[in-house]
Amino acid sequence: MSPSLSVLPVVMAGGSGTRLWPLSRAGYPKQFLVLSGNQSLFQDAVTRLAALGDKDIQVGAPLIVGNEEHRFLVLDQLREARIAPQALVLEPVGRNTAPALTLAALQALEGGQDPILVVTPADQTVTDAEAFTQSLQRAIRLAGTGAIAILGITPDRPETGYGYIRSTPGEGADLVAQFVEKPDEATAQRYIAEGDYSWNSGMFVLKASVWIAALRNFRPDIVEATEAAWKARSVDAQFVRPGKVEFAAVPSDSVDYAVMERCPGSKFDIRMVTLAAGWNDLGAWDAVWQVAGKDAQGNAQVGDVMLADSQNTLVHASSRLVSVVGLKDVVVVETADAVLVADRARSQDVKKIVGQLTAGARTEHTLHRKVHRPWGWYDSIDAGPRFQVKRIMVKPGATLSLQMHHHRAEHWIVVTGTAEVTCGDKKLLLTENQSTYIPLGQTHRLANPGKVDLEIIEVQSGSYLGEDDIVRFEDTYGRTS
Repeated sequence: MSPSLSVLPVVMAGGSGTRLWPLSRAGYPKQFLVLSGNQSLFQDAVTRLAALGDKDIQVGAPLIVGNEEHRFLVLDQLREARIAPQALVLEPVGRNTAPALTLAALQALEGGQDPILVVTPADQTVTDAEAFTQSLQRAIRLAGTGAIAILGITPDRPETGYGYIRSTPGEGADLVAQFVEKPDEATAQRYIAEGDYSWNSGMFVLKASVWIAALRNFRPDIVEATEAAWKARSVDAQFVRPGKVEFAAVPSDSVDYAVMERCPGSKFDIRMVTLAAGWNDLGAWDAVWQVAGKDAQGNAQVGDVMLADSQNTLVHASSRLVSVVGLKDVVVVETADAVLVADRARSQDVKKIVGQLTAGARTEHTLHRKVHRPWGWYDSIDAGPRFQVKRIMVKPGATLSLQMHHHRAEHWIVVTGTAEVTCGDKKLLLTENQSTYIPLGQTHRLANPGKVDLEIIEVQSGSYLGEDDIVRFEDTYGRTS
């Protein structure tokens, strides 16, 4: 009987998904969006990996590597999917995928273990779960021999938005001969014609020790700097935080640049396993259209949409009726605070708009009008000179920070549920249709002691109403002013 292979799923949940703006924002990026079905892309990724076990493959709880900012989004979505993680490794700053994977490998090697890491981004979609499982199990068995296994996708079109892998036939699996960058249209056509090129899925399988050895061989500076940050880590329940100062000093590089592209022809055995499972990385709105259900005219629609005389068009409505007439090969995406209209063939260029928003110091690329917080959410429903109106939802048992504001006063009106309000040295309970006033400069706190969601309307008034006018004295979620 063959020995059991110990597998640690690693989900890389960082990234901002700028090409799926305005639905994807820095504070709520695409991996946490539900673009099809009833689970987010992140939840789908974790669920797929949990199904990889068989008689000789033992799959452990997943390890998530993500941004500090998204930690409560990750936890909430894992709870919804009823999956308990091994740990959440939180990057204090972004340093690309090579340092992120190194953190995962160092966590995996704790306690003398050396599991096989099945590494996947959190923002891909797969339509054939059985084929996905079979290909990944094949890659796991290759990795068990010490090889690095890359998942390659047989291209069905000359795609310019993906990197490619050139491979040659080999015993057990294809040998990786070369990684190539995203090509122009003519080069992509040539790759398709030659037939020995596959799309690079960004998924790979290898032992934790093999990754560390390969990175130490090609980029010892990344290993040493990441190890220093790991030694300075702190652990808070499921959260593992590398040293912030030390991690900021880690060189930024991708897995492909740092290691994978250097492996062909080296001492490291790198193989490609073909994945034919309806894969798509949903890297732009054109990709979302490709995987979506369509009508007889090739139109895909989400939300309250009306179409007339249109073809091969995607319309995504989030908060109101969106109607289109006479469009062909167009993307229309509506949210509460932004609308995108784009040529579907130019979907990759949406990132240029995000660049303009960033350069203009605007906020529409960062947060939605409805902002999720660990305690619930708030929706900024109206604003004007010296006032702002928010709708706020607080989860049962949740508590906002004990805080004060230098520039604004607040009125709270309870819509549903029960509010426990701390205002200075007073504490009171409010129920539906009751209200209270928080003077400027007064220490205050809002909590939901009940069993149902608490919803209030908050009316702010003052000379400055920015979110940075919050001085926190106590906070359940470890946030600081």
